[in-house]
Amino acid sequence: MSWLVLLQGVSAIVEEKETDVCIYGATSAGVIAAYTAKTQGKTVLLIEPTTRIGGLSAGGLGETDIGKVDIIQGLSLDFYKRVGRKYGKDEPAFRFEPSVALSVYKDFLREAGVEPLMPYRLRSVKKKGNVISSIVLEKSDNTKERMKISAKVFVDCSYEGDLMAKSGVSYTVGRESNAQYNEIYDGVQMLDKHQFPDGVDPYKVKGDPKSGLLYGILKGDMGKSGEADRCVQAYNYRITLTNDPSNQLPITKPENYDPTRYELLLRWKEVEPWTSVHDCFGWSFMPNNKTDINNRGAFSTDMIGENWDYPEANYKKRDKIRKAHLDYTLGLLYFVGHDERIPDSIRKRMLAWGLPKDEYQETAHFTPQMYIRESRRMIGRYVMTEHNCQGRTDVDDYVGWAAYTMDSHNCGRYVVNGMVKNEGDVQIRCPKPYNVSYRSITPIEEEASNLLVPVCLSASHIAYGSIRMEPVFMVLGESAAIAACLAIDNFQNCVQRVSSSDVMRKFNEIP
Repeated sequence: MSWLVLLQGVSAIVEEKETDVCIYGATSAGVIAAYTAKTQGKTVLLIEPTTRIGGLSAGGLGETDIGKVDIIQGLSLDFYKRVGRKYGKDEPAFRFEPSVALSVYKDFLREAGVEPLMPYRLRSVKKKGNVISSIVLEKSDNTKERMKISAKVFVDCSYEGDLMAKSGVSYTVGRESNAQYNEIYDGVQMLDKHQFPDGVDPYKVKGDPKSGLLYGILKGDMGKSGEADRCVQAYNYRITLTNDPSNQLPITKPENYDPTRYELLLRWKEVEPWTSVHDCFGWSFMPNNKTDINNRGAFSTDMIGENWDYPEANYKKRDKIRKAHLDYTLGLLYFVGHDERIPDSIRKRMLAWGLPKDEYQETAHFTPQMYIRESRRMIGRYVMTEHNCQGRTDVDDYVGWAAYTMDSHNCGRYVVNGMVKNEGDVQIRCPKPYNVSYRSITPIEEEASNLLVPVCLSASHIAYGSIRMEPVFMVLGESAAIAACLAIDNFQNCVQRVSSSDVMRKFNEIP
């Protein structure tokens, strides 16, 4: 049931809705959570601040990060099987085009009868004690248009953790010290992957510190190894290009193009000469002559250090940060294809690729989804750490599994001994799959008793670097939805009283 209410002192009409389960964020986890809760017989509202569902999986990340395929179970595995069927295959497909992923997520919602509310974003949260009673949304493109949502259980499936934060739940941003959880790979780290070789000069005028630093190099020191800080691993865009001339648009000079932003790329290549265009792009090939391009090497698509404020920024500042990343990324593609200081062979290879006409038509054929690798992380009833990832500690209240490398992209770029060095990249293998605790997706009960957080879950920085993969988010989204339904049916909406064994029993019953 819904009705219209005119808020006193506000010139906008607010629509009020009531539901059993309210899911904030139509990411991969959010779509799967909505499908699960609705097919379990609950009323569901799925809210998305943008105009596109599916998050990263429908936003260019077609090269699926897995670790071990055995961890992909339930509806997460069903997603990849459905993708495979879109390509006429009988087995799961882990490489796919954004439009195909989007169509599969739309299929899930259509089958369940869920119509997402888009584009609406969170404005405020109302609580009664430790219970979230309602939230107020604003239209993302018309902030005077408001909507109030009341629900029995809320699930925050956003990459930013906005609902969690506005609900008064404890969280952290940045890196813990190694000492906090007795870890090795948390905190400040300067290792050898995606790193500049020795000898790359950091100054605008070589050898002259007074001339200032080149773009992309941070002032100050990077800190001591293992120290805590507020730095966040770099974001980027996973780039979909095509070399099919019939489906191709040229990469033109973007807004705010500034070739000095890419001077460090030239400096790097003076010391370590070009071998191919792949030197600075992680180039993965997708079906139908398309790509999923990721960060690679010392200087690439990661905009290191420019995202630190993003997790706690307001919407206006986040838009500014996203726009800066977009301009930087398109500028890098244009630079490599057109700047005469790039070798002819590299430019020719770059110019063979362009934006796909059949992808992202609503955003000039470039993905609107920035890769938010890490934002807020809840401090819940249990904190996943590298001890879980390394098999030194296990949990028996599991509701999902992870197996990918403990993976952090670089967090900063500094002058070290007169040379440019990146800091923060960690890639440490996990010896085997490990369990993800139900307590890590539930807040402390005194803070919020009817909230689940399967994406910005409770984990240290370096453990989150292993867990934060789309297949895992879909598994945890399904488990969170099951837990929400069990809480509604049996425990007066209190998610902390739900048993993980009951969640997994239901998980295994869902076809």
